[in-house]
Amino acid sequence: MKPKRNRWYLRALALMLASMAAMVTLSAAAEAGSQGDPLVTLSYLNETFLPKILAQVQGTVSGSTGANFTVVDLSKGKSLSLAVGGEVMLRAGTATCGAATSPGLIDETSAGSIENGGALVKNHLYMTTIDGRTVKATGDGVKLLVRGSYSLS
Repeated sequence: MKPKRNRWYLRALALMLASMAAMVTLSAAAEAGSQGDPLVTLSYLNETFLPKILAQVQGTVSGSTGANFTVVDLSKGKSLSLAVGGEVMLRAGTATCGAATSPGLIDETSAGSIENGGALVKNHLYMTTIDGRTVKATGDGVKLLVRGSYSLS
């Protein structure tokens, strides 16, 4: 009778080992990230992750709107005074830079600068780095695009 018991235990042990081997094989067969074993479920992406990302993007976009350009018309002899960081672009007419010290206006388009009395070039973007820089209209029909704080005189 003893040999039958040993055979029964051996059969049970063999069956357990076979089932464990099958489970290991099946779990290894499902590749991580495949449709059978996804890393992230589609419902998680649609219901949780995507709304959070869209809310963050919406908050960033609405919080970082820049100042717009303002169209300013100057008649001959009138001046526009810009604060530090102000930008101006000559769109029509002729105008000159007014500055007590150097540099007058920084030409962002050509990476240069204009000194006191220098003529502005049409469609070039100029920036002020020192307070009190002026743009004086030397002809009629001067149109400027201005961004930042300014005053007219």
